[in-house]
Amino acid sequence: MKRQGEFVNNLSGEMSYKSFNPSDLPPVPSIKIDEDMLHLISKANRILGKLDQKSDDIPNKELYISMYIRKEALLSSQIEGTQATLDDIFDPNIDANINLEVTDVINYIKASTYSNELIQTLPLSSRFLKNIHEVLLEEVRGEDKNPGEFRKTQNWIGPQGSSLKNAKFIPPNVSDMNDAMSKLENYIHYDESNHLIKIALAHYQFETIHPFLDGNGRIGRLLIGLMLKEYKLLNTDILYISYYFKRNRIEYYDRLMDVRLKGHYEQWIKFFLKGIIEAGNNSLECINLLISLNKKNAKLIETKIPSSKKSVFEVFRYIQSNPIIDIPETSKKIGKAYNTTANAIKKLQDLGILIIKNEQDRNRIYIYEDYLAILREGTELNS
Repeated sequence: MKRQGEFVNNLSGEMSYKSFNPSDLPPVPSIKIDEDMLHLISKANRILGKLDQKSDDIPNKELYISMYIRKEALLSSQIEGTQATLDDIFDPNIDANINLEVTDVINYIKASTYSNELIQTLPLSSRFLKNIHEVLLEEVRGEDKNPGEFRKTQNWIGPQGSSLKNAKFIPPNVSDMNDAMSKLENYIHYDESNHLIKIALAHYQFETIHPFLDGNGRIGRLLIGLMLKEYKLLNTDILYISYYFKRNRIEYYDRLMDVRLKGHYEQWIKFFLKGIIEAGNNSLECINLLISLNKKNAKLIETKIPSSKKSVFEVFRYIQSNPIIDIPETSKKIGKAYNTTANAIKKLQDLGILIIKNEQDRNRIYIYEDYLAILREGTELNS
């Protein structure tokens, strides 16, 4: 068998096709850690350490983490072709305006949140991933594709309308897939390799096995964050790796395919490590900009509003996790009367912290534009 695995004959005659059965991890011969890879590992570990330290210094930490989860959810879904934007995700009337594109992202957020709860009672395993997958595909376009279950039929990767005959890649058949997932589970828990290398290889292996009929890419990227926390490289969801994968979408898929066809694990690992570094630096910059902006605006409220600051600060805190608001929903969420909330929002608008989106509409929408502009980076549909 080749280092990366082999293509296996399935069926016969007109129905015949070749599926790919990946070799077990770690690869044989073992990963060659040259000076370049060692440098990237060191740099990636340093940036993760800085991120962890920075997360401990963040005021209102849970607000920032919730924003980061939403941004990663959006970016990961956009890689798969979802046409939603950050403004869609923060729409205060999202329940009324929801569509399939937005539901994809909302379900990713739910799956991510659920995974953080589930990991307290269930180890990373096939059962764990099935549970997360069920949440990911609940009531969306993939709900007819066995949510929460590994596939029982052959799948393939290729453009829309492709078939087994002209697919770009055909993952393992069902028998090989089940065996490969069992071995991947063992690798995640028992192999003694460098943790970052393990995460890179586990992501590659999961994407290659493709155990679900839909949602494999999103589950595979969720797995990266889960393993970073499992191996104590990060304590919180403060890294959005999909930022890098989206920016380098073609190379991302090409690198995965290059391992399958040529066994180039080392090149994939280096690409992955560069992603940790780039995404980590972007996360750090984003945190610093958001903290600086909020400090500036908190000082503005303190100095420019002589009295009745409490309700203004409550709205200000609320817009740090909900940067697009309306009066009715905000009033309900912060537990203040409609008029009190409206007055607080008006004061934030007068200070230039909030801007009004649709002045003519009856139900006016207000945006914390400076804050949202920082978070939007990389999420634009043409980026």
